[in-house]
Amino acid sequence: MNTEILSANIKRYRSQKKLTQQELSERSGVSLPTIKNLERSIGVPRTNTLLALTRVLDCTLQELVKPIGELSSVRFRAENKLNRREQILAEVFTWLKNYAFLETLLADKKAWPLSELGLTKNSLTPIQYAQEARKSLGLHNNEPIHDICGLLETCGIKILGLSYASDAFNGLSVGPSDSGPAIVINTWPRISIERQIFSTAHELGHLLMHQGDYNRDTHTEEPSCEKEADEFASYFLLPEQGFIREWDETAGLSFVDRVMKVKRIYHVSYKTVLYRLDQKGVADDSIWIHFQQRYEALYNRNLSFKEELVEERTEPFGLKSFDFQADRLSRLVRQAVEEEKISLSRAAEILHISTQHMMERVVEWEEFS
Repeated sequence: MNTEILSANIKRYRSQKKLTQQELSERSGVSLPTIKNLERSIGVPRTNTLLALTRVLDCTLQELVKPIGELSSVRFRAENKLNRREQILAEVFTWLKNYAFLETLLADKKAWPLSELGLTKNSLTPIQYAQEARKSLGLHNNEPIHDICGLLETCGIKILGLSYASDAFNGLSVGPSDSGPAIVINTWPRISIERQIFSTAHELGHLLMHQGDYNRDTHTEEPSCEKEADEFASYFLLPEQGFIREWDETAGLSFVDRVMKVKRIYHVSYKTVLYRLDQKGVADDSIWIHFQQRYEALYNRNLSFKEELVEERTEPFGLKSFDFQADRLSRLVRQAVEEEKISLSRAAEILHISTQHMMERVVEWEEFS
């Protein structure tokens, strides 16, 4: 028995169940020291111990001890070393496997109209890539993107929100050869929705511009590629023509109000707006300090560099979790359940919820269809 594989699987299944080591111990009857040792790859457990864990983790003994499949076409960088990197990749692999299973089962695989953009127009600048991507998706040159998850899901890109308690990891993307293309975003509550949306556009930029860089064994960031992906994301979310129009139309408002209105319309962070103003030469680099000073004067509140504005009674502009929510996988699950092609327990497994919660959801479907 490979104890490292066992360790990774126990951690992964426990994470999916949102259980602490203590809670897993209490529910399974396996001592806490034993569980800690198993997750550290220390010792070889008895079969009875593993069976007790499978009953709580809702998996088979084989699933607990066998190696998880691997992604090969993946771009996963982080500012710092992540202890859960392999666990995250394992969760993404399982999610994509389930997603592909449903698409095949229901004969409902979406085409990816942007697939040729990175192959035939590799001489474009990031701004031109953003313009071409918007055009391919049927977006007008001043149109805001109100639902980026829905937009990308309709064109064949799978979206997963995965909460990981670290701001060093914003997201990753998977190429088409591994049941992608797919974008996985860190939805940890301390990361703003604006940042989650920007990270999604950032990963889309990588999928289009850096298709040759998808390798799971590469851990480090390439600064030039990251800068290009940031520039793509800025112009994809905040197109130049729309930005100029909205900025000109708010000419009579205060500086902070102008920034906040553009931010709200285009679902971007205030930092994206300030970056574009700096880039256009409207102001020099001191624009960042001026904005923070004027914001503090208006709201009597300091604004740190890493902080996004949040919704308050005096500043109702922060986005909420429902502004960034993927829903296609849930729709596929509902269709498969209603057509009796999968069981409720299988549906619950795919959605990472309990069978009881799944049963309650089915009742809601029937009540509010």
